[in-house]
Amino acid sequence: MGMDVGGGGGMKSEPNVVPLCDILLVLLIIFMVITPMLQKGVDVRLPEASNTKDQPEPTSQVTLAIKNDGTVYLNSEIISDRTQLKGRITEEFESRTEKVLYLKADSTLDYGAVLDVLDDVMHAGIENIGVVTEQLTSDEDRALIGE
Repeated sequence: MGMDVGGGGGMKSEPNVVPLCDILLVLLIIFMVITPMLQKGVDVRLPEASNTKDQPEPTSQVTLAIKNDGTVYLNSEIISDRTQLKGRITEEFESRTEKVLYLKADSTLDYGAVLDVLDDVMHAGIENIGVVTEQLTSDEDRALIGE
C-alpha cells in the first residue's frame, strides 16, 4: 500500500515572491516617472557652454535664478523688489560657513540685467558665484570649433 515515507507529498512552506516582484516593478516605474517632475527650483532655460564640469548638487546650496522676464528668485522664493535682494542674501548667508551662490540666468536675458543683479549680490558681500550652465551636445561642439 504505497505510502511514501521519504516525503514529497507534504505542504511546502516557500514564500511566493512573484507578487512581491510585481509590486516592486510597479513602484520602480512610478518613481522613474515622478522623479523628473520633482525638479527643485525655478525652471530657467540655461545657457549652454562647452567647458563645463559636472558637480554634485549640494542639498543646502543657495540659488539665485533670473527668468527671461526679469523676475528674480532666491531659493525658489520670488524677490519682488530688488532693494530687498541684498537683505535677503545677507540673511541667507549669515549662518553659513560656505559663502557660495549659484546663479541660474535665462539664456535669452540681456547681459545688463544679469550684471545689475550680480552687482546687488556683490554689495551683499558674496564673492564666490557659480554660474550654472548646460553642457553642449557633440554636434554643437563641432559647430563651435568649426568642424
